[in-house]
Amino acid sequence: MTSTSLPDSLIATLPGSSYTDPAIFAQEQERIFETMWFCVARSSELAKPGAFRTVDVGRESILVTRARDNAVRAYFNVCRHRGAKLCTEEAGEVKRAFQCPYHAWTYDLNGKLVAAPNLTKMPDVGRTEYGLVAVAVREWLGYVWVCLAEDPPSFEEAVIGDVVARLGDVESIERYDIDNLSVGRRIVYDVKANWKLIIENFMECYHCATIHPELTEVLPEFADGYAAQYYVGHGAEFGEEVQGFTVDGSEGLDRIPGVAEDQDRRYYAITVRPQVFVNLVPDHVIFHRMYPVAVDRTIVECDWLYLPHVVESGKDVSRSVELFDRVNRQDFDACERTQPGMSSRMYAKGGVLVPSEHHIGAFHDWVNERLGGGPR
Repeated sequence: MTSTSLPDSLIATLPGSSYTDPAIFAQEQERIFETMWFCVARSSELAKPGAFRTVDVGRESILVTRARDNAVRAYFNVCRHRGAKLCTEEAGEVKRAFQCPYHAWTYDLNGKLVAAPNLTKMPDVGRTEYGLVAVAVREWLGYVWVCLAEDPPSFEEAVIGDVVARLGDVESIERYDIDNLSVGRRIVYDVKANWKLIIENFMECYHCATIHPELTEVLPEFADGYAAQYYVGHGAEFGEEVQGFTVDGSEGLDRIPGVAEDQDRRYYAITVRPQVFVNLVPDHVIFHRMYPVAVDRTIVECDWLYLPHVVESGKDVSRSVELFDRVNRQDFDACERTQPGMSSRMYAKGGVLVPSEHHIGAFHDWVNERLGGGPR
């Protein structure tokens, strides 16, 4: 079935091969994940100089650390000598420098080559020229974002622009003071599904009445099938009897002081392409980061962020965590059920989007354009 033969109520999706073909996934790694701003860590994980984290971005391993001047730095995690992986641990801390475990080439926190066996006998080897290769880095919302492109796109347009397109302005997210919230819980999910299926699922609520009973109890309008992301600036309102964004609708935790009155008792969902979801409620923020590792596998790291004193005092956050943990597991289960169907001959030309999902078509057009094609 071609898009021209569809009734007006339906528009076509991407073809099944978009979710199953390793060659297409390789293109996405090269043209999306390795060229766009990619969120890699919570800034608090790099609390002091020498703290580091290694993260795969597209096909590259990236080393993120905090330097002596307290600024975050990011480098390709590759020794300049013979290409060995410099840091093999996912996270850790060094005192002053990173040393390659192969031939002991050593780099300071600014990436400069500071030592190597017999280096003093090679005065023509430039310490900066043969230092680690840096990548662009920014901190925003208390997270570290990197971009591997030689000429990175504007962070304001690419990242902040996605937030503004959803909320209408940047002030609406700044009121949640996400930079200064603390991680109350982190859950990592290993999802056996293509990254685009996860984004498409997050963008729509046509499925909410079917698989999210707890969520629709708290946000009754979601039972009608229209996602909050369908409308610019709209936040889904809590049910009349609901006290907080918790699994049983009971009272939540201390409200974030900056949240405006018209944002109270509302839930906002934001997609920041290509791999971040931000969920805003009055007393906490839920921040997802996706790490696509294969055409049919995606690691999702999800943080629940609260006011610092809520976390430090040991208050029970389990009811708010449980609500969205259930939502996540319900969504990821749906994505994993969908992934095998992408290989079916019945899905070779794709499926269809109903009116409440039509905005997903814009996401599909964006993917095609990033891969060098035009809109469908």
